[in-house]
Amino acid sequence: QVQLVESGGGLVQAGDSLRLSCAVSERTFSSYNAAWFRQAPGKEREFVAAISRSGSTIYAADSVKGRFTISRDNAKNTVYLQMNSLKPEDTAVYYCAASRDSIGWQRYSYGYWGQGTQVTVSS
Repeated sequence: QVQLVESGGGLVQAGDSLRLSCAVSERTFSSYNAAWFRQAPGKEREFVAAISRSGSTIYAADSVKGRFTISRDNAKNTVYLQMNSLKPEDTAVYYCAASRDSIGWQRYSYGYWGQGTQVTVSS
């Protein structure tokens, strides 16, 4: 069973930066595509960014392009989300997700999910 554990969330001010980490329990993590999603109160869970197995292909939502960067370290079984120039509208629970076979912006592309980490951006 693949387990994902997010960390790095917190309370910051608008304009600040945070780096989220997602530790994956799977030894063959390099065989998995990975992604970050987020869910704000009262809203649907939405796609943030995705990265292919080798890291050669990256997708990002328009709302975070130029501010957020997804990366991975397969030797450490970890996916990162560097978030810069944070805005109050970035406030949400951020979830890490993984899939052996698919990649994309849709939730059903991913079969493995973490429990989430809260990010709160004050104005």
